[in-house]
Amino acid sequence: MRVYHLAYDAAAASLDVHFWTECSLHCRACYVAYNQLDFGLFDDPITELSATRIQHPDSSYLSLEQVMSLIKDLPVKSAVFVGTEPSLDPELPELARLLHNNYSSYNILLTNAYQLTDMSDIDELIVSIKAFDRQKHLDYTGVGNIRILDNFKSIYTGGKKLQAETVYIPGFIELDEIEKIAAFIGEIDPAIPLRIDAFFTVPGVKWRSATAGEVEAAAERARAYLQKVNCLTLDMKRIGEKVIRLY
Repeated sequence: MRVYHLAYDAAAASLDVHFWTECSLHCRACYVAYNQLDFGLFDDPITELSATRIQHPDSSYLSLEQVMSLIKDLPVKSAVFVGTEPSLDPELPELARLLHNNYSSYNILLTNAYQLTDMSDIDELIVSIKAFDRQKHLDYTGVGNIRILDNFKSIYTGGKKLQAETVYIPGFIELDEIEKIAAFIGEIDPAIPLRIDAFFTVPGVKWRSATAGEVEAAAERARAYLQKVNCLTLDMKRIGEKVIRLY
């Protein structure tokens, strides 16, 4: 198993499990490639970005047994699977099963949905839709988006709880593109929530960070198609204590 980092929110009894796999997308501004650790560890995660792209984590990988041993004395109400692309780890389904069986945890998978895994013990998926326009998606990730959009539909049809997430990138993914994403989701079910994140610049990319006003304007545009649209902007402050690093 390729788990390289565990973080724990004691107040919420929530476990963040970080996987390092060979991601199916090659995003030009992948945050994980510039900061390996859980953003909840920092007051300002942007200042923690590496100046160069990270090729591999600075810690060894945990086995399934080691993960379960590290959390054996902790309550786990929820578990969030994140990383480069957690669905590509063949042992993810077994970890989700053990967490369900041992803790009755609510398991959430953050995924690009390019390749689906066994979701028997996944309770909710948050799918990152980088772009609706095929050429924009190809330019940003190096991969087309037809499979991703089709898989998004099939996840919904399969009855799993589903959310979508996208990033407002000034000069690239702006109002019109986010409106297309919202319209696509709304045609499936306008009750599917969408979160719009503010892009923050990483080394080697030409795009600047997004302002709160830009993200909020995109959210307002998306609300014409969807019942629930949230924003994550760079001026938002931490609520609660920092997470604890278990590994």
